[in-house]
Formats: sequence, C-alpha cells, structure tokens
Amino acid sequence: MYFAPMVRLQQLSLVQFRNYIQKQFVFTDRIVGIVGPNGTGKTNVLDAIYYLSFTKSYFSRPDAQNVHHAFQGMRVEGKYEINGDLTPITCILRENLKKEFYYDQEPYTKLSQHIGKVPCVMIAPDDVQIITGSSEERRRLMDSLLSQMYPEYLKHLIAYNKVLVQRNSLLKQSNETGVLDALLLETINGQLIQHGEIIFKARTELINTYLPAILKLYENIAGQKDQINIEYQSQLQNGSFNVILENSLQKDKLLQRTNVGIHKDDLIITIQGQSFKQEASQGQRKSLLFAIRLAEWELIKLNKGFSPILLMDDIFEKLDELRMIQLLSWVSHSTDGQVFITDTHKDRVGTLLGKHLDSYQLIEIEL
Repeated sequence: MYFAPMVRLQQLSLVQFRNYIQKQFVFTDRIVGIVGPNGTGKTNVLDAIYYLSFTKSYFSRPDAQNVHHAFQGMRVEGKYEINGDLTPITCILRENLKKEFYYDQEPYTKLSQHIGKVPCVMIAPDDVQIITGSSEERRRLMDSLLSQMYPEYLKHLIAYNKVLVQRNSLLKQSNETGVLDALLLETINGQLIQHGEIIFKARTELINTYLPAILKLYENIAGQKDQINIEYQSQLQNGSFNVILENSLQKDKLLQRTNVGIHKDDLIITIQGQSFKQEASQGQRKSLLFAIRLAEWELIKLNKGFSPILLMDDIFEKLDELRMIQLLSWVSHSTDGQVFITDTHKDRVGTLLGKHLDSYQLIEIEL
C-alpha cells in the first residue's frame, strides 16, 4: 500500500527557551490554534517550531537571546511523525553557546545539512519588511525558499558568502599596503563567479514559477488583481559576471568592498507601474504579504511532494473580516499540512475555525 509523504509535529518540549523554563505541548489535530493574552509566549511556541526547521530563530536573534534570562543554555525538541515513524529533532544550546542539532538522535556535522528536512513557512507581522525593508530582506526571501527546496543551492550560497568575505578582505589589505595580489584576486573571482552564476540561474528560474503563484493567490485573498508586478533585478542580467567584476575593480579598490554580484540582487514590487511601498494601501500590503508566503508554501509542497508546516502568527489582528474568511478558506481546503495559528482572542479563533473545520485543537496559554 502507498502512503503519501507526511510530516506532523506531535510533541514540542521547551527547556529554558524564551519565557518557558520547562513546558511541553502535545498536538492532536492538523489545525492548532494557540490563544492567550499578549506577552504569554504564543509567538515563542511558533519560533521554537521554526527553530527545529531552520536551526535558528525566525527573528534573526542570536541564539543566546533565546535563552530564558535567568539561565544558561536551552533545549528545544520536537517529536515528528514522518512517513509513519516517530522522529525526534533536537536543538541543544550549551552553556558555552555551542549549538548541537540532532535528527533522530544522530548529530549533524553541519547545521546546513538539516535545512529542508522538515520544511516550514512562517507568516508574521515582521513580514512587512519584505516590502518596506532593504533589498537584503527580499534576497533572504528567495534564499530561504530555494534552500528548503534545493540543498545544493544552500551550499553554493554559503560558499559565495565565504568567498565574498575573502575578496573584501583582499581589497582592504590592498588599500593598506598599496599592493594587490593579481593572481589571488583572479582565483577568488573565479570562485565568486562559479557560485554566483549558479545562484543567479536558480533565482531567475524561481521567479518564473513563484511570481504567477503569488499573483494568483493575491487575487484570491484581495478579491481583485490590482495590477501588481514583481521583477527580479540583478546586475548579472546586464552581462557576464567576469566582465562586471573587471569593470567594477577600480570602484571596489576605492571602497574596499565588492560592489557587484548576486549579493546586490533585489525584487522590485510595483502596483499599477508605481512603487508598491509608496502607493499600496494597508489592505493591499497585507494581501500581498500573505500571497508571498502562501505561494512559498505551495512551491515547497510541489517540490517536496508533501506539505510544509505553516506557522501563522497574530494574523487576525491584521485582516478585515473578508480577508480572514478568504484566508481560512484557503487553509481549510487548499492545504493538507499542519497549521499553527496564534491569536489573542479565544472566542474569535474558535468561531472562525469552527465555521471551516470539522476538527481543530485550541491551546490556551495563560500568564
């Protein structure tokens, strides 16, 4: 008999993680609502689940900041049903801040080996940075998605960033000594080009499939198209990476850093031909952010053959009733994966989920 691949988080154990000294959660349903007043640690539960997928916090905090303030070290463990087998995934931060990560009790030699094993997508208020923040936020969006789908992409991204640091160090050294090692620069350039071109190709191909999915979901959530466009922008679209590096060398030497490459890529978002950041209403922003994340979920599912875990933090505070109904309808009927939703109002979540689902779990967290 054939069983479709599936990932379900059944238990979550937290020791000295954020506001939890010791806490265990048991999840019994596919859709889980986590409710309670602000400051009780609802978001921390989602972040712990995110930790077990990405080996780090969603909020880009250093590991040390995730330890309960009165203690040293922490432990986050999830017990997952993966294709019928119960598999523990464990993150341990020692008192000396050394991080260890285990999959089914086997340690990883590199944390990056875990990315994509238990894929998940987080929708949180901080997502607005995708629109309002720097280009780094939009590169992170592409990199997170591609790294969960293609382990080789992450290897090239790590290697590119390492070589980039070496090149910048060489440029700085050259400025201090007045001598540039041409042979070493050529070697570094070759490595940067090798990894950069692979990353550029992957990002280009991603946008070709990602953009239509985003626009379709936006229309479903917002109820209209709004003439939104998202365009991938890269210096590598203007010529070979080798020539671009050569043309930028004098500027690079002057500024002591590499000014061209895929680390400068961006996504340009427009509405009716104008800057989305400047012109979009709050409702349009919210609809687009949800569409971006849900399209990410869909692409990972298509790539992996099973549904990623979906984490939705404090979303009902940000949506009007129509958009809430549209979103919950999608969660109920378009996904078969596990979904965790946080909210401050127990009655609101219970009422909304009850309209769309036959079965769901509500976990109440108190101060």
